[in-house]
Amino acid sequence: MREILPTLAQWYAAEVPFGLATVVGVSRSAPRDPGAAMAVGPGDEAVGSVSGGCVEGAVFELAKEVVDSGEARLETFGYSDEDAFAVGLTCGGEITLLVRPVTRETDPGFAEVAESVAAGRPVTVATVTDGPASIGATLAVWPDKVVGTLGTTGLDVAVTADARGELALGATGLRHYGPRGERREDTVTVFLHSFAPPPRMLVFGAIDYAAAVARIGSFLGYRVTVCDARPVFATPKRFPDAVEVVVDWPHRYLHGTDTDERTVICVLTHDPKFDVPLLEEALRRPAAYIGAMGSRRTHDDRMKRLVDAGLTDAELARLRSPVGLDLGARTPEEVAVSVAAEIVALRWGGSGTPLAATAGAIHPST
Repeated sequence: MREILPTLAQWYAAEVPFGLATVVGVSRSAPRDPGAAMAVGPGDEAVGSVSGGCVEGAVFELAKEVVDSGEARLETFGYSDEDAFAVGLTCGGEITLLVRPVTRETDPGFAEVAESVAAGRPVTVATVTDGPASIGATLAVWPDKVVGTLGTTGLDVAVTADARGELALGATGLRHYGPRGERREDTVTVFLHSFAPPPRMLVFGAIDYAAAVARIGSFLGYRVTVCDARPVFATPKRFPDAVEVVVDWPHRYLHGTDTDERTVICVLTHDPKFDVPLLEEALRRPAAYIGAMGSRRTHDDRMKRLVDAGLTDAELARLRSPVGLDLGARTPEEVAVSVAAEIVALRWGGSGTPLAATAGAIHPST
């Protein structure tokens, strides 16, 4: 959704109705996660994707139909793996889509949502997908305000509270309520789509490996910061893919900046005077991933120093060192791929084993 919002904002500003299909549920080997979206606008222009090409033709027609009718629809596409290729859903699995018309009347907060996402301000969009409430009704929830309604005050209040909780985690998914917001799972289903600011990647050590890691981090959607105490190396020209390049002692910068449960920290200094105080700070604060570069001898020496600094076994267990998966990487770019692979595997619970050597679902439920 994030990628197509600028186009949708243009259609909305021009007061051109468009059909928006959003993935709200998946199972088995579904190709896209909840929140993936496709829209059909003026001149039958289509943007985005909900299945990587499997069912886009059918969704294209559905999007045009909801614009004509003015009524949202919930549709499920899914076939057995054995029959999937014959019917077009080549990946197997199942996806459930909410396809709804978007106009100023049906979605009064859409323009402000698009502006917030573009500016990196957190917002969650809650949309009714099933039940006695109006399917397609939306409620945009910011940390300090709401726009729209799902039909009843009680439902709005309950969903607003949950939406703000999901927003703090950057989470997206379905919630179930009674018609007045009661906490039960048999009546109204609401899809909470959180647009949190991009997660941060903090890269310490202004070396050639850092430039490659910053490049792949930006590609993966992280907001990358490179930090090094040496001004001759820490320059924006050397790290064009970083949002910011900071000249400071790494541990001092980390102590003064914010991290959360999505933050990735890559320590590439492999110099005790930099990385030991830095890791002492990093391992005691929120982060999704903390990796440190160095040989096994460097790692052993680093661990002894960290133990001497008073870190616990639980804190040390968070450290991924030596950094990256075993890909046989040599060049900075190959090492960056190794690091990125470990980050992705840790995020989704992957094993790093070649898929050809595994069985079962490629995209297990998480």
